[in-house]
Order: sequence, then C-alpha cells, then structure tokens
Amino acid sequence: MSGSIVFIVYVTDAPEAARFYADLLQIKPTFESPRYISFDLGGGAALSVWSEQGEGLTPEVRRTSEVCVTLPGGADVIDRRFEEWTAKEGVRVVSAPRDAVFGRTFVVADPDGNLIRVAPVD
Repeated sequence: MSGSIVFIVYVTDAPEAARFYADLLQIKPTFESPRYISFDLGGGAALSVWSEQGEGLTPEVRRTSEVCVTLPGGADVIDRRFEEWTAKEGVRVVSAPRDAVFGRTFVVADPDGNLIRVAPVD
C-alpha cells in the first residue's frame, strides 16, 4: 500500500483536544489549523482531531471505535500507564485494567467520550 493512513477523532474543540492528546501521548502536533490538528505517529500513520464534524457530539454518545496504543512489556507496564493516565485531567476511566485474551488492557475516554485503549504489543 502506498501513501499514508490518518485516524481521525471527532471532537468539539480541536485545540483543546490536541492539548489533551499531546499530554496523554507525549507527542507534538505536526499540522495545526483552527479545527483540524494532526500528530505524526511514524510509519506513514497519523492521528488527527477534527472539530468541524463534531455536531451533536457528547461524551454520552456510545462510541463503536477506539484508538489503541500498544506497549511492549508485561502487565506491570500496562498498569503503570493506567496510573499515569488516570492522574491526568480530563481522562475518564471506561474499563479498569483487566486480563483479556490478548493480554492486559484498559480503556479510557477523552473529554468528548472517544475511546482510547492500551494493550500489549501483539
């Protein structure tokens, strides 16, 4: 496959969401406009937040997709990340750390209700 892939997360306030994701993921935006901000994830992949498509977006609306961050290491690495993230402002716990068929995992939500899973590297 040529080109790149961009994962777009719909938010109500792109600059505020970008600050949240920059702090959470410890990365800086590579493109910024008033309603669309993107982060280069490497390998031709990017994560973008876009507020132009967020009409009717509330944290209560059920999400059917999620951004997944994979970490090398064991369950202790996953648990440590959970502690780090839940100490940050705006992080809402959806699912506390638990053991799934693929290993230790947890899910949090951003202020708009978008899901972010942490799991071990496959």
